[in-house]
Amino acid sequence: MASPPLQQSSFLLASLKADYLNKPFLQRCQDLVKVIDDYPAKELHLLFTWLVESVFGSLDGSIVGWNVRFVQARTNEYNTIVEFLDPSGPMMKLVYKLHAEEYKYDFPISYLPGPVRASIQEGVLPDCPLFHNKLQFPPSGLLSLSLSLNPFEYYMFYFAASLIVQRSYLPGQHFSPSDSAYFVLVDSYLKYFLPTEGNVPPSLVPVVRGTVSPPPPRSPIVPFTGYGVHHTSLLKRHISHQPSMNADPAAQEIWRSETILQVFVEMWLHHYSLEMYQKMQCPQVKLELLQYRLGISSMHCSTPTQSGYGTLHTYQEPFCPTEEHVLVVRLLVKHLHSFSSSQRPELITSSPSAHSHTSPLEEFKRVVIPRFVQQKLYVFLQHCFGHWPLDASFRAVLETWLSYLQPWRYTPEKQSPHMDNQDRTVPDKWAAFVQENLLMYTKLFQGFLNRTIRTDLVNPKNALMVFRVAKVFAQPNLSEMIQKGEQLFLEPEHVLHHRQHRFLTPSLGGSFLSSRQPFITDSVFKVKSHVYSLEGQDCQYKQMFGAEVRNTVLRLSQLIAQAKQTAKSISDHSAEEAANQSFLSWFGFGSSDLNTSYLGNDIDYMGLDSIKKTDEYLDRTLDYICQIFKLNSAQLSQLMVSFVSTQDDGGSKQLPDCIQEANGLLLTDLGRLQMINGLRKFDIDYQGDPELQPIRSYESAVLVRLLYRLSSLINERFAGEMDSLCSRRGFSSRLARYFLTASSTAETSKRSPLTRRSLERQPQPRISLRYLGSYRTLLSIFLLYVIASFFGFGPVSFIFWGLLACFCHGVVMTMFADKRKTH
Repeated sequence: MASPPLQQSSFLLASLKADYLNKPFLQRCQDLVKVIDDYPAKELHLLFTWLVESVFGSLDGSIVGWNVRFVQARTNEYNTIVEFLDPSGPMMKLVYKLHAEEYKYDFPISYLPGPVRASIQEGVLPDCPLFHNKLQFPPSGLLSLSLSLNPFEYYMFYFAASLIVQRSYLPGQHFSPSDSAYFVLVDSYLKYFLPTEGNVPPSLVPVVRGTVSPPPPRSPIVPFTGYGVHHTSLLKRHISHQPSMNADPAAQEIWRSETILQVFVEMWLHHYSLEMYQKMQCPQVKLELLQYRLGISSMHCSTPTQSGYGTLHTYQEPFCPTEEHVLVVRLLVKHLHSFSSSQRPELITSSPSAHSHTSPLEEFKRVVIPRFVQQKLYVFLQHCFGHWPLDASFRAVLETWLSYLQPWRYTPEKQSPHMDNQDRTVPDKWAAFVQENLLMYTKLFQGFLNRTIRTDLVNPKNALMVFRVAKVFAQPNLSEMIQKGEQLFLEPEHVLHHRQHRFLTPSLGGSFLSSRQPFITDSVFKVKSHVYSLEGQDCQYKQMFGAEVRNTVLRLSQLIAQAKQTAKSISDHSAEEAANQSFLSWFGFGSSDLNTSYLGNDIDYMGLDSIKKTDEYLDRTLDYICQIFKLNSAQLSQLMVSFVSTQDDGGSKQLPDCIQEANGLLLTDLGRLQMINGLRKFDIDYQGDPELQPIRSYESAVLVRLLYRLSSLINERFAGEMDSLCSRRGFSSRLARYFLTASSTAETSKRSPLTRRSLERQPQPRISLRYLGSYRTLLSIFLLYVIASFFGFGPVSFIFWGLLACFCHGVVMTMFADKRKTH
């Protein structure tokens, strides 16, 4: 009896595929809307996977689809795509139609993030309800495992996975991630399914079925474990996660909110080592680590812990998120803060017993950040801090971190247009959030410090990032909250023994609605639990306001002073270069020294305005640092002045830090840092044969080559005589050395990284006529001859008196050189 609908569905699919190649985009979308409205779920069932892949492209990157991630608001397809994929649009209507009929679709685990995929293939089930009771075991083995998902889960998994698939947009096309259709759709889904006002809107198609039947029992081929928990109880504990007609209607609708959040978190924030993933996922392990550190007996924990999580193969995914990926994560963080802050005020300060009477959505708001996001986002940001390039693109990661650190910015009163936002004081009610996210503030701040001291602070974009972090941490009352959290963590552990009666075993339930976490009033326990669960039992906590970090901050202040000095020298150099420009510059009267060193910054690219911004950012950063760490601004200024004053010639001519080796100077790590930031430099000079230097723009190529041949013939013919003359003692020999040998490189060797072999090389006496090939020299001779002609000098007499003047100049310089030696 099922044959006619199947044939009709096949014909419909073939017709849509043909239209996909022949019809324009707008008409195809209109046809899809008509098909979704007119056809029943049985015929739409076979179209669903093809349609999802046609929209978002294949997850292996072979099919582009509608290119949702790169469609910008200014394109013609933008509005059509956004309306079709809107939470109230045709695509979601199709999802609800199929969901009402309990259809299932397979999602290969090969498209899951690396740590999750590796964990499942090793036989360890992730501690997330999205994966429980949904694994399908094909005969081919674990490598082709898949998840059996309902239509809503399948669509959201595919939507989230399309963000991390490597795709490329057309060359020359201007692309702004925050202006793309994908970014707008993420924002729409978050606002629709995680509303800050009211309840979650009901499904467009009502659920007509009863309880969703659980999937068939899993195959006993692979004994899945759950990080130390018996697999029998682990696989059963999430059956209640599916919606039921007998459940509270509000609870039935909230499952979509929980599902979309878990899908986004699992797909976007799971890219790090498998070991860290297992440590985060195992509540039982976290409980025993905390018991070990706090000295609490394990009588409340009767389930023995296995060491299965430590027997898996070491895994490290070679993954670095894109800037687009990070911007979408920031959008998620900002909305979750707004969502969590929108709970009713009376529930925020109410007793634990009052929470039992709250609606599921209000309860979800209360636990959404600590339960679903905190741990995974911390490791995600830590991964980015350690692997992101040291350039200005780190701004996306930085703003995501700062957005999470400031939930008070997303409260309803802060977002009100009538609210005065000039008051930057952090309200006292946020102290608990700061303490329960202590590592987000302290550990990542130290990671940012380590990045900053390795970046070029003269660059205005890098200076702006340092300024942004300092400004956030300098908010009144925030540093005191962080210090209080560190004091709670460092409280001696023996004082907690009398509080053992408050210690309860955390629930292993997958959905937050299945069982509520006990309300823990002990702030010390909360802070320690937070730190140990993320860093492990052997973590060595480094205080943000301790001596070591304080020394790093002082070092950063010195680097800021150096960067300010470098910016000033660049500005002065740029102004001097502009003043020296003239119409005679093509003759070579400008700077003719090709050995001028690069200062480490592109002056033309930066511009004077950018240098002024850099100076302003760095000045304000120093002020904020003094506020955060309670530094004396006068002492800090004196320290920086004394540090800068140690630089020779204003700091720009001092050598980088280096040590003298047998083969010359060797840069230290500090010296490399100074050169990277453009703070110090070597004067790089040409060390080869002066006669073979490249022909300059102010030289005549023909004359240089002819004069080189002439001087080479003379040097070859009279080499012995010149060497004999220069090797003698007496005034004539010193005069010959003045004309026939190059100037001493002793002074240059002090400022250039010369090798010992270069220093020991003795210059050979010879004649050099290359200076006569310079336009500057020729113009000077011509002007002198014009002047001399007015006094009756002819060519022969002019040459004679010119050579005589050069000879007298050499005699005088030789005599002065002898006098300097005697003194």
